[in-house]
Amino acid sequence: MKKTMGIMLGFITLAVATPALAQQDAAAKKILTEVSKKYDSYQTVQANFSFSAIQGSNKSAYTDAGTLYLDKKNNRYHITMNSQEMISDAKSLYTILKEEKEVQIAAIENSTDAIDPSNIFSFYKTGFKYSLVANEKAGNTLLNVVHLTPTDSKKNYSKIKLRINRATKLIYDATIYDKNGGQYSYTIKSQVPNKNLDNSLFSFNKSKYSGYEIVDLR
Repeated sequence: MKKTMGIMLGFITLAVATPALAQQDAAAKKILTEVSKKYDSYQTVQANFSFSAIQGSNKSAYTDAGTLYLDKKNNRYHITMNSQEMISDAKSLYTILKEEKEVQIAAIENSTDAIDPSNIFSFYKTGFKYSLVANEKAGNTLLNVVHLTPTDSKKNYSKIKLRINRATKLIYDATIYDKNGGQYSYTIKSQVPNKNLDNSLFSFNKSKYSGYEIVDLR
């Protein structure tokens, strides 16, 4: 499970950057611009999501669900899931592994092309070529579908499939396809923008995790 969650963490946040618009599909560009306009107006987001992973040739599956609390202005986030929590105060990331009773502390790497929970709603703005493909439906919801291909061929994933609610211009889900045959999907179940989020959400309180091993990797 640690491997799965490590891969998950490597694929979830946002570094707001200028879109790379050269040699892009004009129709896909139009849709992504509309999505960006919507999310750029938010200061905070609270989103309920589900996560599923199918790894490699053995096709072993893993699922989880949780809530993301995102403070865009200050690049902070807190994710709660059944198996773990992740708290970022913009300087350090605290990963709380509930089953293992372990807290791992790592320094935040400020990379403009990283995908993690702080930029989950805007990662596509730079470092990708994109193309619009055929619409799909989820129940009665019509979805625009954009395929994102990283411009850096050294990335460990080959493609991201981004599905967008055609009516609301909100992201419905994203699926990452890695080069080893794995698939990692995030589905946004609900989201509330500009909610007043308590500062305590974004700080690690050691007293809440009595009996946990603290592993400082900074």
